[in-house]
Amino acid sequence: MRIGIIGTGKHGSRYARHIINDVTGLELAAISRRTPAGREQAGEWNCRFYEDWRNLVTDDRVEAVISVVPPALNLDIARACTEAAKPLLLEKPLAATLADARAIVALAERQELTLTVGQTLRYNPVIRCFRRHLSELGPLYTVSVNQRIEPSTLSWHEDPALAGAGVSYHTAVHVFDALRFITGLEIVRVMAVTTSRHNRVLEDSLLALIEMEQGVQGVVDCSKIGQARSGRFDFVCKHGQLTGDQIYTTCEKIHHTSRTDLEPGPAIGTIVPLLADWRDYLAGLRPNPVTGSDGLRAVAVCDACLGSAREGVWKNVETLT
Repeated sequence: MRIGIIGTGKHGSRYARHIINDVTGLELAAISRRTPAGREQAGEWNCRFYEDWRNLVTDDRVEAVISVVPPALNLDIARACTEAAKPLLLEKPLAATLADARAIVALAERQELTLTVGQTLRYNPVIRCFRRHLSELGPLYTVSVNQRIEPSTLSWHEDPALAGAGVSYHTAVHVFDALRFITGLEIVRVMAVTTSRHNRVLEDSLLALIEMEQGVQGVVDCSKIGQARSGRFDFVCKHGQLTGDQIYTTCEKIHHTSRTDLEPGPAIGTIVPLLADWRDYLAGLRPNPVTGSDGLRAVAVCDACLGSAREGVWKNVETLT
């Protein structure tokens, strides 16, 4: 299948290289990038180059599209792929606003657009280890998660017209989707505070109390403010605790003072397995790995967090049907 990639900057170029080197059955046919570096990349990768992404979407040689751009562009790209009848893989977040996310998913629900969302943290071996073992410890009571990354160096992360929001939409969106993926439970209510320490315009720190289905409570701490990384998850259950860090590939089960290493396996890139599953989905060999509805639910939690931070109150996560 011949693939066109819109946006081949730092993250989009990872998709390109994995298609070229690591995923059989996919061929890089074309790329689009706003800067002159795109033309050089196209020469290196032996594919077509388009300054205007619309021309990539309408190119008959391109059979499916991957978009790795600021999320404010996602709705226009989704509409163009709908008109061209091209399957679309959208890198998270699904959109820069909940309204745009709803509009994109509506296209998929009407079966006008074949849509997959790049919530790649689902493919992290620690996240998958949590999912496999959580039920062994009985009912889940509380969760605690942090996802801390160095300050962003991307200029568009300080442009609300492109980014939509800060760390809520660009980091916490991974955590909210991962919690749903691991537990099978929806987040129903949040109380959040945000701060801007390095980012001059948008929030780069989010602290949120969350309430999930079945009375599960938790704390989520996401930031891009310190010169260190962590991605720790703690699940407190009736019969013990499940704990680990998805960045450092650790996962343990704790019962009283006994700790068992669950051996999640080696750290792996998460784009390759997503691309392989997407390829198989488009070939009719497996279900959609991450649906538009999955992406929409994560954005709805982000939207509720920002609303809570603005108003200083608990906010219900919008019910999605």
